[in-house]
Amino acid sequence: MSANTTPTPASKPIYHAEAFALDGDLARPFEQVIHPLANVKLPRSGGYLSARVQDYRLQGVVSFRSAYTQVAGTMILKSKDNMTTLATSVIEDFNVLDILTADRIVSQIHTDHPPSSYVPHVSFLGTRFENLRIAGHPVKLELNTDFLGARPPGDAFYGSDQSLRDRINAQRQSIEGEKNVALDISESYNQTPSKTGSPGWFGCSLVNYSKGFPADGSLPNPKEPEPFPGRCIGHVIDVPHFGKIYLAVLRVDESAQNTTIRLTMIKIRMGCSGSGPLNGGSTLVNGNTKGSG
Repeated sequence: MSANTTPTPASKPIYHAEAFALDGDLARPFEQVIHPLANVKLPRSGGYLSARVQDYRLQGVVSFRSAYTQVAGTMILKSKDNMTTLATSVIEDFNVLDILTADRIVSQIHTDHPPSSYVPHVSFLGTRFENLRIAGHPVKLELNTDFLGARPPGDAFYGSDQSLRDRINAQRQSIEGEKNVALDISESYNQTPSKTGSPGWFGCSLVNYSKGFPADGSLPNPKEPEPFPGRCIGHVIDVPHFGKIYLAVLRVDESAQNTTIRLTMIKIRMGCSGSGPLNGGSTLVNGNTKGSG
């Protein structure tokens, strides 16, 4: 929102929140569109919705024991009519081709819109990976749920915050600093608006760093090749004969009257005996205030 864009006194909240557990479009070993599972979308008037899917299995390609989602939109009268929105997506016992596994994946966005602004306070508290593994090898992550930082003062865009831009640039530079990095990895989501303070979008990750370990959890021996079946590059894990895994991908779109926040905890781009995209743990929040007319 620009500094001179203020809702009218006769304004009312317009809620928007969505969540789903898993979707995809497989090409191998068979063709299969996975329509969004446990998909919920909040009514414009707010309220609360939830969904759950149990014991999902698509042949031997992808499965989970349980997945559930929730969305909520309410007003907090004691906070001068602040508009709050919540979107949550949780997957338990996630398994893709017995190569990628996780005990629990949680994607959660909470926003708080002051009544005089379209720019919300944003929290990702609760977002996490539990026991993420590649072919039985544990992956340790540096996950920063405060990556977006505090709401900018004066109704400025998040993309105008130089400290946030510096964090995004640092992510990109750490990836570009690696040797022999594929172009689709080096350009993955670590983008800033072309012009500071202008409407647009930026992309990054809540994961600053990832590291693969031996299957027994011991520390790698620096004198020997890393006993891990892939390569960790920032928030991306490149696994030969499987594909690329993008972790905690965040995209923020900003305009004069909207701030849209999308978080996808795991994006898998398979390129092996299994082929096609899979997305897990997806949440979206976008609310605004309009004159009620």
